[in-house]
Amino acid sequence: MLKWTRRNIYLFIILSTVPVFLFEIVGLKWLHIPWLPLGVLGTAISFLVSFKNNASYDRLWEARKIWGGIVNSSRSWTIMVKDFITNDRTENPISESELYKVHRELVHRHIAWLTALRYQLRKDKPWEAHLKSDKSNKEFRENMLFIHEDEIPIEKVIKDYINEEEYQELFAKGNQASQILGIQSRRLRELKQQGLIEDFRHMEMENMLIEFYTLQGKSERIKNFPYPRQYATMNFYFVWLFILLLPYGIMEGFESIGEHILEDLSHHQSRTDWGHRIQEWVAANFVWFSIPFSVILSWVFNTMESIGENTENPFEGGPNDVPITNMSRGIEIDIRQLIDDTDIPEPYKWVNDIVL
Repeated sequence: MLKWTRRNIYLFIILSTVPVFLFEIVGLKWLHIPWLPLGVLGTAISFLVSFKNNASYDRLWEARKIWGGIVNSSRSWTIMVKDFITNDRTENPISESELYKVHRELVHRHIAWLTALRYQLRKDKPWEAHLKSDKSNKEFRENMLFIHEDEIPIEKVIKDYINEEEYQELFAKGNQASQILGIQSRRLRELKQQGLIEDFRHMEMENMLIEFYTLQGKSERIKNFPYPRQYATMNFYFVWLFILLLPYGIMEGFESIGEHILEDLSHHQSRTDWGHRIQEWVAANFVWFSIPFSVILSWVFNTMESIGENTENPFEGGPNDVPITNMSRGIEIDIRQLIDDTDIPEPYKWVNDIVL
């Protein structure tokens, strides 16, 4: 967290030192603000920051629940594929190897849906641009292994899971994830016509595709509708207004503390020893202690505002996002093992305790 916010800390040190220098060295003793109105301002901003962080956390947690639903539904879909599509009721049975190919086809197409969905969720939106250009966030992304959606085009990744005809159909249209679910539904109808799926089981599998559409729509809702900018922008301005005024509001208070210490020391009998002189020097310059306290308070307010700002878009690939790339790989490994598939990929390696 300190590494992520270090640039702002450097700025806070400068913003806190300049007023003290003008107040103490230059002698501009009028250069201060009463603490009472500043305290009221800080209290109001605390409520605003809390409101934004709660709203941002709700968006993040909703996104996490959606992808938790995708994990569970993906397993359910695979079990349905494996146990519902059989030769039990067909007049023209197919071989076990052909049946396995059907299972593998439907499961791989589902992985293609996961791939298309996460690529769509990683696309840049105008309101996410300033966060991706932030130096600290760029460092975070560069220090990770990499975010696959940034490095490998979707055309290359998705080609391993669908045939050439479906590949051409997908990229001739807009929303690839929706098209894949449409192809799944069409394929289920063909299997029903062959007698490999009975009516009831076909209906259950169609309902599962509807559930995938629902989960996709919920993800797209979060991705395509930003946190209201009037709240986010004004909250940012208010926090920085407080940070700029803060050093001017606490200088006089620290100077008063130093004066009280000096007054107490003046009644001390042993005024010639070195310890006493050091205490007098510290008390006479006590106003400089306002700098570290101002930096700490500024860091707390700004960091809380930054956490809310970086949490409100949980799919953009930032340090506080839902790790959908890693979750997709976990789902792929899980469901391919359920059908005894081969050439199953390894889990992504974790770098700095996180993979997005």
